[in-house]
Amino acid sequence: MSKNLKNMTLAALFLALGLVLPFFTGQIPQIGSMLLPMHIPVFLCGLICGWQYGAAVGFIVPLMRSVLFGMPPLFPTATSMAFELLTYGLVVGLLYSRSRWQCIRALYRCLLLAMVAGRVVWGVVQAVLLGLTGSAMTLQIFLAGALLNAIPGIIVQLILIPVVMLALNRTGLVPFKQTNPKAKNA
Repeated sequence: MSKNLKNMTLAALFLALGLVLPFFTGQIPQIGSMLLPMHIPVFLCGLICGWQYGAAVGFIVPLMRSVLFGMPPLFPTATSMAFELLTYGLVVGLLYSRSRWQCIRALYRCLLLAMVAGRVVWGVVQAVLLGLTGSAMTLQIFLAGALLNAIPGIIVQLILIPVVMLALNRTGLVPFKQTNPKAKNA
């Protein structure tokens, strides 16, 4: 199977996961905003398929989910999430693919940088969208939405994504690239 076809197939799988995983939070927005179920497939897509696929899946998932299932609400939530998840997929995929070593340490660095970038983008887009409605984006709203309410989801992501990547590495599906022979998944 060609690499492009494989990546397109995997991206479709991650898109489907992004649509389905939020059902496990019971369609309760408060739980979904804490566990961030759409984020995990986007991060994995960026890491496994590359930044182009991660960005595309990240942008499409919240918008498609909003149109198909009514959650999250299209404006402003799904719209700002589309840019946030696009950033996650793009940044994690780009940084990880250009990392000198593709190991657990590099994976955590890329995940954390992508999380920060995505949350900043979310805040900017949310501020613009709220400004269009005459509302304001305060620092308190940003901190609550981007960090405090998301802590459980961030912890889940920081545990689950490396575990999945290690499992895929052990099966040979996603090899870690180590140009330094002393580095052993370090």
